[in-house]
Amino acid sequence: MEKQRVLLFFCLLLPCSSSFLPWVSSSEGGLENVSPKRLFVFGDSYADTGNTEKSSGAWHLPYGATFPGEPSGRFSDGLVLTDYVASFLGIKSPQPYSWRNDANQTLLQHGMNFAYGGTGVFDTMAREPNMTTQIDYFQSLVEQNVYTKHDLSSSVALVSLAGNDYAAFAMKNANQEEELPSFITSVIDQLVHDLKRIKGLGVGKIAVTALEPLGCLPQLTAVSSFKNCSSNWNSISRLHNHKLHRSLQELKKNESVTGSSSSWSSALVVLDLHSAFVSALSMLRHQSEGYSCGNVGDKGVKNYVLCDHPETSFFWDNIHPSQNGWRTVYSFLRSSLCHLL
Repeated sequence: MEKQRVLLFFCLLLPCSSSFLPWVSSSEGGLENVSPKRLFVFGDSYADTGNTEKSSGAWHLPYGATFPGEPSGRFSDGLVLTDYVASFLGIKSPQPYSWRNDANQTLLQHGMNFAYGGTGVFDTMAREPNMTTQIDYFQSLVEQNVYTKHDLSSSVALVSLAGNDYAAFAMKNANQEEELPSFITSVIDQLVHDLKRIKGLGVGKIAVTALEPLGCLPQLTAVSSFKNCSSNWNSISRLHNHKLHRSLQELKKNESVTGSSSSWSSALVVLDLHSAFVSALSMLRHQSEGYSCGNVGDKGVKNYVLCDHPETSFFWDNIHPSQNGWRTVYSFLRSSLCHLL
C-alpha cells in the first residue's frame, strides 16, 4: 500500500489580471466583471449536473442535501466541478442536455452539459452515452444552428473523465497487467481525437482534467480502514496523466512545426485533478464507510450513515467529493482556470 506524501502550504490567491476581479461566495458565485462565456461539458459523474436517468442514486436522498436542498442529479451533496468552473467564468451552470426540450430557451445561452454519470471515453458498465456520442449530440446542435460560430469561438469546453474506463477494464480483463499499458494508450489516443473534434466544431478553449489519484478513492482505501491508498490504482493514474501530457505536448509541437492555425497552445488547458485532490485531501477529513450513500434496504431502512459534519469532509460517497471537497479542489485549480479567460 502506498502512503501519500503531501506538502501542505498556504498560498496567496492572485487575480487573473493586473486589475482586481472581485469574487463572490465560492459556493454560489464566481468572477464578476468577466464577459459571459458559454460552457460545454463532456464527461462523467464528476461533471454531470442532471443528465443521468431518474433511477440513478443521484436523484435520491441524501444527494443534493446541501445544494439545492433536494436531489438534482448531481453525484454529491451539492455543487460539483462543472458548477465551480461555470462560476469562475461568471455564468450559470449550463443546462443538462437531457433537459433541453423542457428548458427556457434563455438558459441555453450559458451552454450545455453533455456529461453522464458512469460514462467514459469508451463504453463502460453504464448504459449512458460515451464521449463520442456526447460529442455527436453537441455536433447535432451546432448543425441545427442552436449555437453559431460566433457563440462557439468565445466558448469553453470542459472535458472531465474520472476513471470509469479503467474500472470497466479491470472488471472485464483477467490479464490486466499485460494489457493495461496498451489500453491506457488507446484511451489517450481516443481522448486526443475527441479534443480535436470538439475544437474542430469551433469551441474556442478546452479544459481537460488529468486523472485524480484513483487509489485514494474510499472504495479502494476501505481495505486499509481508509488509511492507505492503493499503489496499483495510483500507478494507473500516473501513467494516464503522463501519457496525456506527452500526447498534448506532441499536439502543440506538431502545430509549431506545421504552422497550423489551430492555436492549440493557447486553446488547451490541463486541470491537474491529481495534484488538486492530493492537496485537498491533506486539508480535509475523509468520509465514507459502510454502504454507498443513499443505499436503502428492502424494508426502507437506511443502510448509510451521514457524517456529523459534511462541511469538513472531502468525500461524499465512496467515489465522489462532497461540495466542500469540490470547493477545495477548485481552490487549487483556479490558477489554471485563469488561462481560459
